[in-house]
Amino acid sequence: MTTDAPTGPESAGGPGGTVEMDAERITTSTRDPGEMRDQFERWLRTTLPEGSDARVVELTSPESNGMSSETLLVDATWTEDGVERAHRLVARVEPPATDYPVFTTYDLDMQFRVMRLVEGNTEVPVPATHWYEPDPSVLGGAFFVMDRVDGQVPPDVLPYTFGDNWVFEGPASTRQTIQDSAVRAMAGIHSIRPADHDLSFLELDQPGSSALERSLNHWKDYLDWVVGDNRSQLLDDCFEWLTDNLPDDVSPDALSWGDSRIGNMMFSDNEVVAVLDWEMAAVAPPEVDLGWMVYLHLFFQDLAVQLGAPGLPDMFRPADVRATYAEAAGHEPGDLRWHIAYAAMRHGVIMRRVMERSIHFGEAAAPDDIDDLIIHRATLVGMLDGTYWEGVAL
Repeated sequence: MTTDAPTGPESAGGPGGTVEMDAERITTSTRDPGEMRDQFERWLRTTLPEGSDARVVELTSPESNGMSSETLLVDATWTEDGVERAHRLVARVEPPATDYPVFTTYDLDMQFRVMRLVEGNTEVPVPATHWYEPDPSVLGGAFFVMDRVDGQVPPDVLPYTFGDNWVFEGPASTRQTIQDSAVRAMAGIHSIRPADHDLSFLELDQPGSSALERSLNHWKDYLDWVVGDNRSQLLDDCFEWLTDNLPDDVSPDALSWGDSRIGNMMFSDNEVVAVLDWEMAAVAPPEVDLGWMVYLHLFFQDLAVQLGAPGLPDMFRPADVRATYAEAAGHEPGDLRWHIAYAAMRHGVIMRRVMERSIHFGEAAAPDDIDDLIIHRATLVGMLDGTYWEGVAL
């Protein structure tokens, strides 16, 4: 997951938190790009056929690089059929353990296999994949290489709901096209189901009588890893609520994208041209992805409103998303309230880890109240007591 949390004085911790971070000082990697360029070139020369004469012209890490897997943009040339050709590539690299990683593991092989599965069995646009390299000695972590796709990505920092960006400044019809295209792409991903494809490598090794229950237990384990001995009463209450209210009106299990949001998509003419970031992929009911897509917009919208901006209240309203999805997928999804809360509560655990990571690198100060590390703590409280839902068009 690309964990680019909105930061700095503009966000001041968002709706409920009080921790400030300097967005210009966020540590996303401690690796040296120059060394990685030389390492990647040596690897490319041994990977391609003899005589390819591979050369890396440029290797950079984009400023929008997230705090999970590292992204490298590579411009390279090599000879094919006697002709030197230019190639624009992207490498996704497992982060080093010394970089205070956001997640417990980074299964790059799984992501590579999922992208090939989607590419080969759906019309959902994903970048063409080339190689997976498990040897961490090459770049300091396992990595895979794919084609670079041109397009626009809705910004996370500052979020697209804050204005001064291509999503916000366009007409309402443009945003409707963006939303509908994103939801249709997600329905295409969900067309891959365990009944028709071998998704055993995506099954979560957790107890539970359903994929949804196993998903919840997986995130409970993640919560335990993040908090250690310094428990969060708020997050504990959230996961108790999720357990007590586990829904049964869900669609049949499918390939779940996981980090299903428009910030992980590229657009051209407001249509999706690439679906990215598959590190949270699993088998789950489609409603899990729908809830995440809806909530990640609500998260950015709540931040905008908290700071006096109008935001984009008409985007990704649950009722609208459900209607578009039903038409695209051919079946009506279940109620999304629990799944939106599930997304918000999982995001709360991630945000605590992200903020602790910033404290580790000296970019933020530890608060007196541990739950102030959760940017949207007030949202979680409102979901638990029911007041949050009053303004949500379910």
